[in-house]
Amino acid sequence: MGLFSSCGPVFLKETSDASAFIEKMQELSEQATGECKKEIDKQIKIAGYGVAGEENIAFELKNSGMDMFILHDIYLEHEELSAQIDYLIVAKKHIYIIECKNLIGNIEIDNKGAFIRTYELYGRKVKEGIYSPITQNERHLNVLKAVRKEAKNAVQKFFFERNFENSYKSIVCLANSRTILNDKYAKKEVKNKVVRADQLIALLKKMEKESKNEKISEKEMRNLAEFFLKASKPNKSDYVVKYE
Repeated sequence: MGLFSSCGPVFLKETSDASAFIEKMQELSEQATGECKKEIDKQIKIAGYGVAGEENIAFELKNSGMDMFILHDIYLEHEELSAQIDYLIVAKKHIYIIECKNLIGNIEIDNKGAFIRTYELYGRKVKEGIYSPITQNERHLNVLKAVRKEAKNAVQKFFFERNFENSYKSIVCLANSRTILNDKYAKKEVKNKVVRADQLIALLKKMEKESKNEKISEKEMRNLAEFFLKASKPNKSDYVVKYE
């Protein structure tokens, strides 16, 4: 096998905690009544949207034809910080941290980087600001950086810090196929971080092709992905308890 042989897309972790959450909540819904049942069913619906969005992204990744190792839904902790990462992808030139958003409605990004969502509710158009998923994913990136840095010696830490921004890339993926993304007023650095699911693979291929980073071997890719898989911990937050 050659140093840069083709491996295609490989899932090292494909399962999600959200599916288990939905199953537990469905069991509670059968026992609940009144307002509690309404709230449980609402949470099931919201979680279902998230799972559907992540499945859309999984489909795109599986059919990408790209050499990469993929981790779905990993939870990292460092001191008091934590990060629930939807997808971590180790490719030949970059490591991608993907935040999946399966939002109802259309998304506009203004020249200040603010995210504005527009949708219809009971025949009325609603326009509202939402918390920036770019900011959210940057926090995830900081936790991942701290976890990886902790495993290195002093010399390795120096080079890791210097090359981190060039190697680790944040992407927000809008998974709803009906969502229209209007980013014509957004700054270039923001545009480069937000993409619809059907354009995700094109973006990844473009970033890999244009990068001047040296390629790493399949063995190095797998070792790096397995490091983060081993570092992933069970999420201690059990939201089901609240409704029990």
